[in-house]
Amino acid sequence: ISADIGVYVTEEILDRLRDTVKTKNIKETEYVKDELLLILKAMVGEHQPLNLSTKPSVILVIGVNGVGKTTLLHLVAGVLTPCKGHVSYNGVNTRLRQPSTLADMFFVSDEIVLPRIKVKDFIKANAPLYPCFSDDDMDRYMEMFGIRSDDNLCELSLGQKKKFYIGFALACNTSLVFMDEPTNGLDIPSKDAFRRLIAGAMNEERTIVISTHQARDLYQILDHVVILDRSRLIIDVSTAEISRRIKFVVTDSPSVVSSAYYAEPSVGGTAVIVPNNDGEETSVDLEMLFNLAVERPYVVQSIFSNYKPVC
Repeated sequence: ISADIGVYVTEEILDRLRDTVKTKNIKETEYVKDELLLILKAMVGEHQPLNLSTKPSVILVIGVNGVGKTTLLHLVAGVLTPCKGHVSYNGVNTRLRQPSTLADMFFVSDEIVLPRIKVKDFIKANAPLYPCFSDDDMDRYMEMFGIRSDDNLCELSLGQKKKFYIGFALACNTSLVFMDEPTNGLDIPSKDAFRRLIAGAMNEERTIVISTHQARDLYQILDHVVILDRSRLIIDVSTAEISRRIKFVVTDSPSVVSSAYYAEPSVGGTAVIVPNNDGEETSVDLEMLFNLAVERPYVVQSIFSNYKPVC
């Protein structure tokens, strides 16, 4: 049955199925299959705490519009109050907005609103709020983006404002940085510069959480992927683990297509997601993975059901 519906059944799922079959006295295979699907769908809907206490990394959060990506970042940053539970960072409730907590995190919003002052005046006023702020880093980022200290912030283009603010965020050298749609408004060369900026800014003490729809812009620098759907956590897994468990290939074999977790038309054949049974890793197609997660969330969860992030 598990092969027929394309999922790997864990012992936990099997135990639930045994109990259900025994309780309902189910004997026909088709009814057992229906019960298995109900169990898988129920498991997708169960509350799962989102733990971002992974080792320092670049984490991508993706989901359809309105799924709660920005709300999640606001909750973690302490900007919003959760309806249930709480969010802790280094053991402190972020909603308390403690100065020590705020000094170690930075939030880059999708919409950048900056005051009508010069770049150097903005830095002078805000840098003291962050104990680890580096003037050398800030100078390097400004040179990379072609921004001068005497430029007036209100006269910068949308892309320049975003580049300046991202540079300032990284120059603060906080342990945690949130970025909501950071590549919006950036042209192709600026997106390339952004990737180089993030890669160069990473160290053993920093975690960068990025929420975006433009996953293809960021794959080269990612360490971890979180997919949300209908305010639920579908997967929270490292890119290395994704490559270890599944493969993304293009094929013209009908048998491979029919047995794939996911398939879609592609140039030269059909692009598919299949189990990685031979240990040969392929590049991760985040858009295909996202489509699979949205269309068949119980399949994705069964693939990564026993994965535990390295903390």
